[in-house]
Parts: sequence; C-alpha cells; structure tokens
Amino acid sequence: MTQGPVRLDVAVSYALPRKGLPAANSFRKWVAAALKGRIREADLAIRIVGTKEGRSLNRHYRDRDYATNVLSFPADLPEGLPKGVKLPLLGDLVICAPVVVREAREQKKPLNDHYAHLTVHGTLHLLGWDHEDEREAECMEQLEREILASLGIADPYLEE
Repeated sequence: MTQGPVRLDVAVSYALPRKGLPAANSFRKWVAAALKGRIREADLAIRIVGTKEGRSLNRHYRDRDYATNVLSFPADLPEGLPKGVKLPLLGDLVICAPVVVREAREQKKPLNDHYAHLTVHGTLHLLGWDHEDEREAECMEQLEREILASLGIADPYLEE
C-alpha cells in the first residue's frame, strides 16, 4: 500500500451534451477513491460517449457488436507507450452514457451511484484487476464494495 498524497491527473471529455451527466470533478473523486493506497501517481482520460461510438469501440477492440457500459484501455498494453517513455500514464476509460442510464433504471439504482461504480470498476481494470474467473470476480467485487462504501455508495451487487 502506498501512503501520502496521490498526484492524479484525470482528463474528462464529453462526446455528448453534458446535461444529466456527472461533472468532471465527480469522475475525479471516484478515480481517486479507486486509486487511494494503491498508486502514487496516475494520469488517465475518461471519455463519455453515446451508443454509436461505444458500439464502434467495443466492436473494434473486443469484437463485440454492441455498446457496453465501460471500456478500459490500460497504457501497459504491448502497443502502449513507446520504449523509454516514463510517464505515470494509467490508461483510458470510455463510458457509454445511454447504457449507464438504461442499466441504472433497470437495476433501480441512483444514476450517479452507477456512474461511480463503473468508474471505480474501470479504474481497477486499468490497475490490472479482472473478473475472468469466479475467484477473481469475487475479489474485484469485494474491492469495489469497499471503495464505494468509502464514498457512501451502497453495494452495487445487492439484489433488490
């Protein structure tokens, strides 16, 4: 666990009108909570997109022809930073607003809480966490619960 203040640079861009979307400061707060005690420096970008762009990115990078809620692009991928470049670049998150709105409605969750959850979830992916098998999923979900609880957000995995 790292101690002391985190130097965090989170760039948030909106590919949609911002009405009804969380402010950039909210995304920064959620990322900071996910990184607290785990990393000392981080630069990352978050892009809030519509269904068309979300679907296109998911199809191109994951071979899945639908818009998904959050995509994570870690900077440490083989095609990441050029050799010798030393930056605290963590990666990029793409969050598809219409999917988040639909899921929050279907799951009867507050919209901002769902955005917070997906931001934390995506940030953990950038740190290398995954949910490919049941054990990994349980560990990642527990970590998400703890981070969200620190923000005053209810367990996103509770069934109503």
